[in-house]
Amino acid sequence: MADPVALSPRDVTRSGLCIGCGSCAARPDGRMEWDSYGQRKPAGARQSERTEAFAQTCPFSPHASDESAIADARFPAAPHADERLGRFEAAFVGHVAEGDFRAIGSSGGMVSWVAAELLRTGQIDGVAHVVPTVPTDRDGRLFRYRISRSAGEIAEGSKSRYYPVDLADVLQEIRATPGRYAIVGIPCFIKAVHLLRATDPVIAERVTHTLGLFCGHMKSAAFVDSFAWQLDAPRADVRAVEYRRKDPDRPANWYTAHLSLADGTARWQDWWHLADGDWGAGFFQNSACNWCDDVVAETADVSFGDAWVEPYSSDGRGTNVAVVRSPALAAAVRAAIGDGRLALTEVDAAFIAGTQEAGFRQRRQGLAYRLTWWKRGIRPRKRVAPSAAGIGWRRKLVYRLRYGIAAWSHRLALAARILGVPALYTGWARTSLRLYEALTYHRWRLGAWIARVEGKKHS
Repeated sequence: MADPVALSPRDVTRSGLCIGCGSCAARPDGRMEWDSYGQRKPAGARQSERTEAFAQTCPFSPHASDESAIADARFPAAPHADERLGRFEAAFVGHVAEGDFRAIGSSGGMVSWVAAELLRTGQIDGVAHVVPTVPTDRDGRLFRYRISRSAGEIAEGSKSRYYPVDLADVLQEIRATPGRYAIVGIPCFIKAVHLLRATDPVIAERVTHTLGLFCGHMKSAAFVDSFAWQLDAPRADVRAVEYRRKDPDRPANWYTAHLSLADGTARWQDWWHLADGDWGAGFFQNSACNWCDDVVAETADVSFGDAWVEPYSSDGRGTNVAVVRSPALAAAVRAAIGDGRLALTEVDAAFIAGTQEAGFRQRRQGLAYRLTWWKRGIRPRKRVAPSAAGIGWRRKLVYRLRYGIAAWSHRLALAARILGVPALYTGWARTSLRLYEALTYHRWRLGAWIARVEGKKHS
Protein backbone atom coordinates (compact mmCIF):
# COMPACT_ATOMS: atom_id res chain seq x y z
CA MET A 1 0.00 0.00 0.00
CA ALA A 2 1.06 3.61 -0.49
CA ASP A 3 2.24 5.34 2.65
CA PRO A 4 -0.45 7.79 3.82
CA VAL A 5 0.44 11.14 5.37
CA ALA A 6 -1.50 10.03 8.45
CA LEU A 7 -0.76 6.70 10.10
CA SER A 8 -2.19 4.65 12.95
CA PRO A 9 -0.40 2.42 15.46
CA ARG A 10 -2.10 -0.55 13.82
CA ASP A 11 -0.64 0.39 10.42
CA VAL A 12 2.87 0.32 11.93
CA THR A 13 2.29 -2.89 13.89
CA ARG A 14 0.86 -4.76 10.90
CA SER A 15 3.84 -3.66 8.83
CA GLY A 16 6.27 -5.21 11.33
CA LEU A 17 7.66 -1.80 12.24
CA CYS A 18 6.51 -1.43 15.87
CA ILE A 19 9.42 -1.65 18.30
CA GLY A 20 7.12 -1.34 21.34
CA CYS A 21 8.62 1.90 22.67
CA GLY A 22 5.29 3.02 24.13
CA SER A 23 5.55 6.63 22.95
CA CYS A 24 2.11 6.45 21.31
CA ALA A 25 0.58 4.95 24.48
CA ALA A 26 1.96 7.62 26.84
CA ARG A 27 -1.44 9.23 27.43
CA PRO A 28 -4.23 8.62 29.95
CA ASP A 29 -6.24 6.43 27.59
CA GLY A 30 -3.21 4.56 26.21
CA ARG A 31 -1.73 1.27 27.31
CA MET A 32 0.78 -1.36 26.25
CA GLU A 33 0.15 -5.10 26.20
CA TRP A 34 2.03 -8.29 25.32
CA ASP A 35 1.49 -9.80 21.89
CA SER A 36 1.58 -13.56 21.32
CA TYR A 37 5.33 -13.48 20.62
CA GLY A 38 6.26 -11.81 23.90
CA GLN A 39 6.72 -8.26 22.61
CA ARG A 40 5.19 -5.02 23.88
CA LYS A 41 2.58 -3.48 21.58
CA PRO A 42 0.15 -0.54 21.89
CA ALA A 43 -3.46 -1.42 22.66
CA GLY A 44 -6.77 0.38 23.10
CA ALA A 45 -9.62 1.84 21.13
CA ARG A 46 -7.48 4.37 19.23
CA GLN A 47 -5.13 1.88 17.57
CA SER A 48 -6.84 2.26 14.17
CA GLU A 49 -7.07 6.05 14.36
CA ARG A 50 -4.86 7.59 11.67
CA THR A 51 -3.31 10.93 12.58
CA GLU A 52 -0.51 13.12 11.29
CA ALA A 53 0.71 13.52 14.87
CA PHE A 54 1.36 9.81 15.22
CA ALA A 55 3.03 9.68 11.79
CA GLN A 56 5.44 12.39 12.96
CA THR A 57 6.30 10.84 16.34
CA CYS A 58 6.57 7.08 15.72
CA PRO A 59 10.31 6.32 15.43
CA PHE A 60 9.78 3.92 12.51
CA SER A 61 7.32 6.11 10.61
CA PRO A 62 8.59 7.19 7.17
CA HIS A 63 7.10 10.63 7.88
CA ALA A 64 9.08 11.27 11.09
CA SER A 65 12.37 13.19 11.15
CA ASP A 66 15.33 10.85 10.82
CA GLU A 67 18.27 10.59 13.20
CA SER A 68 20.50 12.88 11.16
CA ALA A 69 17.91 15.67 11.10
CA ILE A 70 17.34 15.37 14.86
CA ALA A 71 21.07 15.36 15.61
CA ASP A 72 21.75 18.29 13.26
CA ALA A 73 19.20 20.36 15.17
CA ARG A 74 20.42 19.26 18.61
CA PHE A 75 24.18 19.44 18.05
CA PRO A 76 24.78 22.05 15.33
CA ALA A 77 28.21 23.05 16.63
CA ALA A 78 29.61 19.54 17.12
CA PRO A 79 33.26 19.49 16.01
CA HIS A 80 33.06 15.94 14.64
CA ALA A 81 30.68 14.34 12.17
CA ASP A 82 30.90 10.73 11.06
CA GLU A 83 28.51 8.77 8.85
CA ARG A 84 28.43 5.93 11.41
CA LEU A 85 28.51 7.81 14.73
CA GLY A 86 26.76 11.01 13.70
CA ARG A 87 27.72 14.36 15.26
CA PHE A 88 29.76 14.37 18.48
CA GLU A 89 32.06 16.32 20.77
CA ALA A 90 34.41 13.52 21.83
CA ALA A 91 34.67 9.73 22.08
CA PHE A 92 36.32 7.64 24.79
CA VAL A 93 37.25 4.11 25.81
CA GLY A 94 37.73 2.97 29.40
CA HIS A 95 35.84 2.59 32.65
CA VAL A 96 34.76 4.26 35.87
CA ALA A 97 37.62 4.39 38.38
CA GLU A 98 35.69 5.44 41.47
CA GLY A 99 33.21 3.50 43.57
CA ASP A 100 31.71 0.19 42.50
CA PHE A 101 30.12 1.38 39.25
CA ARG A 102 32.35 -0.87 37.16
CA ALA A 103 32.01 -3.90 39.43
CA ILE A 104 28.21 -3.95 39.46
CA GLY A 105 27.68 -3.12 35.78
CA SER A 106 27.83 -5.35 32.73
CA SER A 107 30.58 -3.23 31.23
CA GLY A 108 32.68 -0.34 32.51
CA GLY A 109 30.01 1.32 34.64
CA MET A 110 29.72 4.50 32.60
CA VAL A 111 25.93 4.56 32.12
CA SER A 112 25.16 4.48 35.84
CA TRP A 113 28.02 6.89 36.59
CA VAL A 114 26.72 9.57 34.21
CA ALA A 115 23.16 9.17 35.51
CA ALA A 116 24.36 9.39 39.12
CA GLU A 117 26.60 12.37 38.32
CA LEU A 118 23.70 14.28 36.76
CA LEU A 119 21.69 13.61 39.89
CA ARG A 120 24.58 14.46 42.27
CA THR A 121 25.23 17.80 40.59
CA GLY A 122 21.55 18.76 40.65
CA GLN A 123 21.08 18.78 36.89
CA ILE A 124 18.21 16.29 37.09
CA ASP A 125 15.66 15.22 39.68
CA GLY A 126 15.29 11.67 38.40
CA VAL A 127 16.36 9.21 35.75
CA ALA A 128 14.04 6.90 33.81
CA HIS A 129 15.81 3.59 33.27
CA VAL A 130 15.15 -0.16 33.25
CA VAL A 131 15.20 -2.07 36.52
CA PRO A 132 14.39 -5.70 37.41
CA THR A 133 10.99 -6.42 38.93
CA VAL A 134 9.62 -9.51 40.66
CA PRO A 135 6.91 -11.08 38.48
CA THR A 136 3.45 -11.60 39.97
CA ASP A 137 0.30 -13.39 38.84
CA ARG A 138 -1.11 -10.02 37.79
CA ASP A 139 2.02 -8.77 36.01
CA GLY A 140 4.65 -11.25 34.89
CA ARG A 141 7.19 -8.71 33.67
CA LEU A 142 10.80 -9.27 34.76
CA PHE A 143 11.94 -5.74 33.89
CA ARG A 144 10.32 -2.34 33.43
CA TYR A 145 11.13 1.34 33.25
CA ARG A 146 11.19 3.24 36.54
CA ILE A 147 12.17 6.72 37.64
CA SER A 148 15.01 6.58 40.16
CA ARG A 149 15.78 9.53 42.42
CA SER A 150 18.87 8.39 44.34
CA ALA A 151 22.28 6.90 43.58
CA GLY A 152 21.20 3.66 45.27
CA GLU A 153 18.13 3.37 43.08
CA ILE A 154 20.19 4.08 39.97
CA ALA A 155 22.53 1.21 40.92
CA GLU A 156 19.56 -1.17 40.83
CA GLY A 157 19.32 -0.56 37.09
CA SER A 158 22.90 -1.51 36.24
CA LYS A 159 23.64 -4.39 33.83
CA SER A 160 22.22 -5.26 30.42
CA ARG A 161 18.54 -6.07 29.91
CA TYR A 162 17.68 -7.87 26.66
CA TYR A 163 13.98 -7.82 27.45
CA PRO A 164 10.97 -5.90 26.05
CA VAL A 165 10.11 -2.76 28.00
CA ASP A 166 8.17 0.38 27.13
CA LEU A 167 8.24 4.06 28.08
CA ALA A 168 4.49 4.62 28.36
CA ASP A 169 4.18 4.69 32.15
CA VAL A 170 7.30 6.75 32.87
CA LEU A 171 6.40 9.31 30.20
CA GLN A 172 3.00 9.69 31.84
CA GLU A 173 4.72 10.07 35.22
CA ILE A 174 7.03 12.74 33.82
CA ARG A 175 4.03 14.63 32.47
CA ALA A 176 2.30 14.40 35.86
CA THR A 177 5.31 15.28 38.05
CA PRO A 178 7.25 18.53 37.52
CA GLY A 179 11.02 18.19 37.47
CA ARG A 180 14.00 17.56 35.22
CA TYR A 181 14.59 14.05 33.98
CA ALA A 182 17.13 11.96 32.11
CA ILE A 183 16.00 8.97 30.06
CA VAL A 184 18.23 5.96 29.33
CA GLY A 185 17.34 3.90 26.28
CA ILE A 186 18.26 2.14 23.07
CA PRO A 187 18.54 4.24 19.87
CA CYS A 188 14.93 3.97 18.68
CA PHE A 189 13.57 4.77 22.16
CA ILE A 190 15.76 7.87 22.40
CA LYS A 191 14.65 8.91 18.92
CA ALA A 192 11.01 8.46 20.01
CA VAL A 193 11.62 10.71 23.02
CA HIS A 194 13.03 13.48 20.84
CA LEU A 195 10.19 13.18 18.33
CA LEU A 196 7.78 13.50 21.24
CA ARG A 197 9.72 16.46 22.66
CA ALA A 198 9.21 18.26 19.34
CA THR A 199 5.41 18.11 19.71
CA ASP A 200 4.87 18.00 23.49
CA PRO A 201 6.03 21.13 25.39
CA VAL A 202 5.81 19.40 28.79
CA ILE A 203 8.06 16.52 27.72
CA ALA A 204 10.37 19.00 25.97
CA GLU A 205 10.77 21.03 29.17
CA ARG A 206 11.12 18.14 31.61
CA VAL A 207 13.29 15.63 29.67
CA THR A 208 16.58 17.49 29.82
CA HIS A 209 19.07 14.66 29.15
CA THR A 210 19.08 11.50 27.08
CA LEU A 211 21.54 8.63 27.62
CA GLY A 212 21.72 6.19 24.72
CA LEU A 213 22.79 2.56 24.58
CA PHE A 214 24.48 1.00 21.56
CA CYS A 215 22.14 -1.67 20.22
CA GLY A 216 22.37 -4.83 18.12
CA HIS A 217 18.64 -5.61 18.25
CA MET A 218 15.75 -5.98 20.66
CA LYS A 219 14.83 -9.46 21.94
CA SER A 220 11.37 -10.74 22.84
CA ALA A 221 10.40 -12.12 26.26
CA ALA A 222 10.49 -15.60 24.72
CA PHE A 223 14.27 -15.48 25.05
CA VAL A 224 13.74 -16.09 28.78
CA ASP A 225 11.46 -19.02 27.95
CA SER A 226 14.29 -20.48 25.89
CA PHE A 227 16.76 -20.06 28.75
CA ALA A 228 14.35 -21.86 31.08
CA TRP A 229 13.75 -24.72 28.64
CA GLN A 230 17.45 -25.28 28.06
CA LEU A 231 18.40 -24.98 31.74
CA ASP A 232 15.61 -27.36 32.77
CA ALA A 233 13.94 -24.69 34.91
CA PRO A 234 10.15 -24.35 35.20
CA ARG A 235 9.36 -21.08 33.43
CA ALA A 236 6.74 -20.16 36.03
CA ASP A 237 9.40 -20.37 38.75
CA VAL A 238 11.78 -17.85 37.16
CA ARG A 239 12.00 -14.79 39.39
CA ALA A 240 15.03 -13.04 37.92
CA VAL A 241 17.32 -13.29 34.91
CA GLU A 242 20.82 -12.02 34.22
CA TYR A 243 21.76 -12.07 30.56
CA ARG A 244 25.44 -11.24 31.11
CA ARG A 245 26.67 -12.42 34.48
CA LYS A 246 30.10 -10.84 34.99
CA ASP A 247 33.20 -12.83 35.94
CA PRO A 248 36.40 -10.76 36.18
CA ASP A 249 38.45 -13.92 35.57
CA ARG A 250 36.90 -14.57 32.15
CA PRO A 251 36.74 -12.49 28.94
CA ALA A 252 33.96 -9.91 28.90
CA ASN A 253 32.44 -11.43 25.75
CA TRP A 254 31.93 -14.83 27.39
CA TYR A 255 28.29 -14.28 28.26
CA THR A 256 26.60 -16.40 30.95
CA ALA A 257 22.81 -16.63 31.25
CA HIS A 258 21.70 -16.91 34.88
CA LEU A 259 18.20 -17.66 36.20
CA SER A 260 17.09 -17.22 39.83
CA LEU A 261 14.15 -19.45 40.78
CA ALA A 262 11.31 -19.18 43.30
CA ASP A 263 12.82 -21.83 45.60
CA GLY A 264 16.05 -19.86 46.01
CA THR A 265 18.10 -22.01 43.62
CA ALA A 266 19.71 -20.85 40.41
CA ARG A 267 20.55 -22.24 36.98
CA TRP A 268 23.13 -20.90 34.58
CA GLN A 269 24.88 -21.70 31.34
CA ASP A 270 27.39 -20.02 29.02
CA TRP A 271 25.77 -18.68 25.89
CA TRP A 272 27.92 -20.74 23.55
CA HIS A 273 26.34 -23.92 24.91
CA LEU A 274 22.82 -22.65 24.16
CA ALA A 275 20.90 -23.58 21.02
CA ASP A 276 20.34 -19.88 20.29
CA GLY A 277 23.44 -18.45 21.92
CA ASP A 278 24.91 -16.59 18.91
CA TRP A 279 23.64 -13.03 19.17
CA GLY A 280 24.28 -12.23 15.53
CA ALA A 281 22.02 -15.02 14.30
CA GLY A 282 18.99 -12.95 15.33
CA PHE A 283 16.95 -15.35 17.48
CA PHE A 284 13.88 -13.56 18.90
CA GLN A 285 14.74 -10.29 17.19
CA ASN A 286 11.93 -7.74 16.91
CA SER A 287 10.98 -7.37 13.23
CA ALA A 288 11.38 -3.57 13.40
CA CYS A 289 15.10 -4.06 14.02
CA ASN A 290 15.47 -5.22 10.41
CA TRP A 291 14.74 -1.63 9.36
CA CYS A 292 16.94 0.36 11.77
CA ASP A 293 20.10 2.24 10.73
CA ASP A 294 21.17 3.68 14.10
CA VAL A 295 23.68 1.56 16.02
CA VAL A 296 25.04 4.14 18.48
CA ALA A 297 22.02 6.26 19.53
CA GLU A 298 22.99 9.23 17.37
CA THR A 299 20.36 11.55 18.88
CA ALA A 300 21.39 11.05 22.54
CA ASP A 301 23.42 13.53 24.58
CA VAL A 302 25.84 10.69 25.30
CA SER A 303 25.77 7.06 24.27
CA PHE A 304 27.56 3.96 25.52
CA GLY A 305 28.62 0.57 24.25
CA ASP A 306 31.03 -2.27 24.96
CA ALA A 307 34.61 -2.14 23.72
CA TRP A 308 34.44 -5.30 21.61
CA VAL A 309 38.06 -5.12 20.44
CA GLU A 310 41.24 -6.41 22.05
CA PRO A 311 42.63 -6.00 24.58
CA TYR A 312 39.36 -4.78 26.09
CA SER A 313 37.08 -7.66 25.08
CA SER A 314 39.28 -10.07 27.06
CA ASP A 315 39.08 -7.95 30.21
CA GLY A 316 36.34 -9.54 32.31
CA ARG A 317 36.03 -6.42 34.46
CA GLY A 318 34.30 -4.68 31.54
CA THR A 319 35.18 -1.69 29.35
CA ASN A 320 32.95 0.99 27.85
CA VAL A 321 33.16 3.10 24.76
CA ALA A 322 31.30 6.39 24.99
CA VAL A 323 30.30 8.97 22.37
CA VAL A 324 29.61 12.36 23.98
CA ARG A 325 27.54 14.88 22.00
CA SER A 326 26.58 17.40 24.67
CA PRO A 327 29.31 20.03 25.20
CA ALA A 328 28.43 20.24 28.90
CA LEU A 329 28.74 16.48 29.37
CA ALA A 330 32.00 16.41 27.41
CA ALA A 331 33.41 19.04 29.79
CA ALA A 332 32.17 17.06 32.82
CA VAL A 333 33.75 13.83 31.56
CA ARG A 334 37.08 15.53 30.89
CA ALA A 335 37.04 17.10 34.35
CA ALA A 336 36.35 13.69 35.93
CA ILE A 337 39.24 12.18 33.96
CA GLY A 338 41.50 14.91 35.29
CA ASP A 339 40.34 14.18 38.85
CA GLY A 340 41.02 10.45 38.45
CA ARG A 341 37.35 9.52 38.81
CA LEU A 342 37.17 8.13 35.27
CA ALA A 343 39.86 6.03 33.57
CA LEU A 344 39.13 7.01 29.98
CA THR A 345 41.24 7.54 26.88
CA GLU A 346 40.02 9.72 24.03
CA VAL A 347 39.69 7.88 20.70
CA ASP A 348 38.51 8.66 17.19
CA ALA A 349 35.40 7.65 15.26
CA ALA A 350 37.18 4.78 13.51
CA PHE A 351 37.99 3.17 16.85
CA ILE A 352 34.38 3.37 18.06
CA ALA A 353 33.07 2.02 14.76
CA GLY A 354 35.55 -0.84 14.93
CA THR A 355 34.12 -1.97 18.26
CA GLN A 356 30.69 -2.33 16.60
CA GLU A 357 31.81 -3.57 13.19
CA ALA A 358 29.27 -6.39 12.87
CA GLY A 359 26.42 -4.11 13.93
CA PHE A 360 27.28 -1.50 11.33
CA ARG A 361 27.53 -4.14 8.61
CA GLN A 362 24.06 -5.45 9.52
CA ARG A 363 22.55 -1.94 9.76
CA ARG A 364 24.17 -0.47 6.68
CA GLN A 365 25.07 -3.07 4.05
CA GLY A 366 22.48 -5.55 5.30
CA LEU A 367 19.79 -2.87 5.53
CA ALA A 368 20.54 -1.65 2.00
CA TYR A 369 20.01 -5.22 0.78
CA ARG A 370 16.81 -5.75 2.81
CA LEU A 371 15.38 -2.54 1.39
CA THR A 372 15.48 -4.13 -2.08
CA TRP A 373 13.09 -6.90 -0.96
CA TRP A 374 9.33 -6.86 -1.33
CA LYS A 375 7.70 -5.79 1.91
CA ARG A 376 4.10 -5.83 3.04
CA GLY A 377 2.57 -2.59 4.32
CA ILE A 378 4.52 0.55 5.10
CA ARG A 379 7.93 0.86 3.48
CA PRO A 380 10.53 2.47 5.77
CA ARG A 381 12.34 5.62 4.68
CA LYS A 382 15.94 5.20 5.76
CA ARG A 383 19.21 7.06 5.36
CA VAL A 384 20.58 3.98 3.58
CA ALA A 385 19.64 3.62 -0.09
CA PRO A 386 18.27 0.27 -1.35
CA SER A 387 21.10 -1.62 -3.02
CA ALA A 388 22.43 -5.14 -3.53
CA ALA A 389 25.58 -3.95 -5.29
CA GLY A 390 28.87 -5.39 -4.09
CA ILE A 391 27.30 -7.97 -1.78
CA GLY A 392 28.53 -11.51 -2.45
CA TRP A 393 26.19 -14.48 -2.67
CA ARG A 394 27.24 -15.89 0.70
CA ARG A 395 26.72 -12.59 2.50
CA LYS A 396 23.29 -12.27 0.91
CA LEU A 397 22.42 -15.73 2.21
CA VAL A 398 23.62 -14.71 5.69
CA TYR A 399 21.23 -11.73 5.65
CA ARG A 400 18.40 -13.93 4.37
CA LEU A 401 19.07 -16.55 7.03
CA ARG A 402 19.15 -13.99 9.85
CA TYR A 403 15.83 -12.60 8.68
CA GLY A 404 14.34 -16.10 8.61
CA ILE A 405 15.74 -17.08 12.02
CA ALA A 406 14.31 -13.91 13.56
CA ALA A 407 10.85 -14.57 12.13
CA TRP A 408 10.67 -18.32 12.73
CA SER A 409 12.11 -18.25 16.25
CA HIS A 410 9.00 -16.36 17.37
CA ARG A 411 6.68 -18.82 15.65
CA LEU A 412 8.41 -22.00 16.78
CA ALA A 413 8.73 -20.79 20.39
CA LEU A 414 5.02 -19.90 20.43
CA ALA A 415 4.11 -23.33 19.10
CA ALA A 416 6.43 -25.01 21.64
CA ARG A 417 4.83 -23.04 24.47
CA ILE A 418 1.25 -23.81 23.37
CA LEU A 419 1.93 -27.51 22.81
CA GLY A 420 4.15 -27.88 25.88
CA VAL A 421 6.97 -29.32 23.74
CA PRO A 422 10.11 -27.18 24.22
CA ALA A 423 12.11 -29.50 21.93
CA LEU A 424 10.04 -28.25 19.01
CA TYR A 425 11.84 -24.93 19.36
CA THR A 426 15.22 -25.99 20.77
CA GLY A 427 15.72 -28.71 18.15
CA TRP A 428 14.95 -26.28 15.34
CA ALA A 429 17.20 -23.65 16.95
CA ARG A 430 20.20 -25.99 17.14
CA THR A 431 19.83 -26.93 13.50
CA SER A 432 19.39 -23.30 12.47
CA LEU A 433 22.43 -22.23 14.47
CA ARG A 434 24.64 -24.87 12.85
CA LEU A 435 23.47 -23.72 9.42
CA TYR A 436 24.15 -20.10 10.38
CA GLU A 437 27.64 -20.93 11.68
CA ALA A 438 28.44 -22.92 8.55
CA LEU A 439 27.36 -20.08 6.29
CA THR A 440 28.81 -17.24 8.36
CA TYR A 441 32.00 -18.74 9.81
CA HIS A 442 32.64 -21.75 7.51
CA ARG A 443 32.20 -24.14 10.46
CA TRP A 444 31.31 -27.83 10.29
CA ARG A 445 31.44 -29.97 7.18
CA LEU A 446 28.87 -27.82 5.41
CA GLY A 447 30.96 -24.74 6.14
CA ALA A 448 34.02 -26.35 4.59
CA TRP A 449 31.99 -27.17 1.48
CA ILE A 450 30.71 -23.57 1.28
CA ALA A 451 34.28 -22.30 1.59
CA ARG A 452 35.34 -24.52 -1.34
CA VAL A 453 32.44 -23.32 -3.47
CA GLU A 454 33.20 -19.72 -2.59
CA GLY A 455 36.87 -20.23 -3.43
CA LYS A 456 35.98 -21.65 -6.84
CA LYS A 457 33.70 -18.69 -7.58
CA HIS A 458 36.55 -16.29 -6.81
CA SER A 459 39.20 -18.24 -8.73
